Amino acid sequence: MIGIIDYGMGNLYSVSKALERLNYQYFISADPNELRQAKGYILPGVGSFKDAMAQLNETNLTTFIKEEIRQGKPLLGICLGMQLLFDESEENGRTKGLELLRGRVERIPGITASGEVYKVPHMGWNLLSYHQSSPLLREVEEGHVYFVHSYYVKTDDQDVLLATSSYDVKVPAVVGKGHVFGTQFHPEKSSALGMNILRNYAKFVEERG
Repeated sequence: MIGIIDYGMGNLYSVSKALERLNYQYFISADPNELRQAKGYILPGVGSFKDAMAQLNETNLTTFIKEEIRQGKPLLGICLGMQLLFDESEENGRTKGLELLRGRVERIPGITASGEVYKVPHMGWNLLSYHQSSPLLREVEEGHVYFVHSYYVKTDDQDVLLATSSYDVKVPAVVGKGHVFGTQFHPEKSSALGMNILRNYAKFVEERG
């Protein structure tokens, strides 16, 4: 059973419908006591990093998530939910994240050194390039996935980079360490490739449970 963490800023409908299509059981909750019944979690997210962390802190979900990770339960962050896994963000002023992975969230520059312009937000389909094996990418061929974001993660920890996409800068697209994972793109909106990644995460949760 997967618990989808509801902190008021998540794309709950599309994620839950994707799990239904995959025939995996889930529930949605903002209550830590209810969420503890899950074997693993999904942290979706749409909007501002600063606002999202304020919501997580006010509802005691920050402490809850860190405790559950220490207990060995898997977590998948999606889009903003992936960014929240890292140390901090510069969006709307410096804000501390969940600090589960090492890195900083910065705005996509939108212009190269030579003056070439890239539209921000980075919106639409882009190619994944795999860097290392992962339970999330098991038997998933490289292909295109769907992004919508203006900020991206910069990290010196190359071990967390499972797959990237290029948008002038190297965009961490799939990250992970241990039982903590994230996708900058929306797997639930990324056709068969994205659904296979979600299926692999659900299988990972089942195997660890």
